[in-house]
This record gives sequence, C-alpha cells and structure tokens, in this order.
Amino acid sequence: MQLMEITGEAIPFWLKATYTAYVAILLPVYFRKYGPGNFLWFSDIALIGTVAALWLESPLLASMMLVAILLPELLWNISFFARLLTGRPVSGLADYMFEKNLPLWLRALSIFHVFLPVLLLWLVYRLGYDSNALFIQACVAWVVLPLTYWLTDPAENVNWVHGTTGKKQTRMPPLLYLALLMLAFPLLIYAPTHLLLRAVFG
Repeated sequence: MQLMEITGEAIPFWLKATYTAYVAILLPVYFRKYGPGNFLWFSDIALIGTVAALWLESPLLASMMLVAILLPELLWNISFFARLLTGRPVSGLADYMFEKNLPLWLRALSIFHVFLPVLLLWLVYRLGYDSNALFIQACVAWVVLPLTYWLTDPAENVNWVHGTTGKKQTRMPPLLYLALLMLAFPLLIYAPTHLLLRAVFG
C-alpha cells in the first residue's frame, strides 16, 4: 500500500504494456479471420475493456468486465480442459480450440479465455469491487444483445442470441427468445456473480 501511495499506481506498468501489446496483436488477426461481429462476444468486449481498466486503474470497469465473464469463462475453461484431458466435450464453447482446420497459432490466441478471468479477479482484488457494476453491465448487455441479433450472422450465434445450442431455436418467436435472453444474462449470470464478488471483496 505504501508503494501505491508513492507511485500512484496500483497496477505495474509492465503488466499494462504486455497485456495491451497482446490485445493489439489479437485484434487485427481476429478482425480479418472472424469479422467485426466477433467482437460483440462478451468475452471479446471484456478483453478490450480490460485494457481501459488497466490503464485507468478503474474499479468500475474491472468489476463490470468480471461480472460479465466470470461464469461464462468458468464454463469455457471446464469445457476446454475436460476435452483436453479426456477427449470428451462438456459443452460446445471451446470446441473450436480442437478444430484441425484452424491454425494452431490462431487457436493459441484464444488462450486469453484462461488468463483473463484470473487477471480480472486480481484487478478487482487490487482496485476493489464496485457494486455499480451489476446495473451498468446489465445496461451494456441490453444494448449488445439486440445489436448482436441484428448485426451478426445467425450461423455464428454470437452471445447465443439465436439459441443455446449450435442450432437455431424454434420453440418460440425469435424476438421473444431475445427478450428472455436479455433477462437471463442479468438474473442468471450477472447477479450471482455480483453477490459472490461483493461477499468476497466487500
């Protein structure tokens, strides 16, 4: 704490610079390979938002990114490591990591799914948890999800706006499903994460 008071920085410069360089490499590669719609994934939004959280040393931004991705990234990691160790898929979230038609170096860039939640947990530990993250991140989701629905290819199913599996859902009207999804993210993903983080970090 004394060092923070002297330097005015809670986050070391080397970490800010290294992470920013990694994102700067990833962005043009992903843009060319997957297109701009890919950056509407909440994980990609968090990847970019964490750059701002690092440089601004913003508790609110760090908290928002963590609320948005902690549970989904936990499922991604379970899916990835389960298949890596056993060969059996748990969910389809990390299946692309094992697609032989994708270059290994391209798949390796997605390793941010492993370290990003850890980094954000550390950031929130260093900066503190901002309880406003729940409401503001919910507002972000209510903007991002409709944009995702209208702007992205349904085959990509970004943020699961067309169904919870690889196939387009047909059980209800698409806009009703989207409305339910807009309720599900804050209630089933963000709120439990918010309560956990508030209990742990105060």
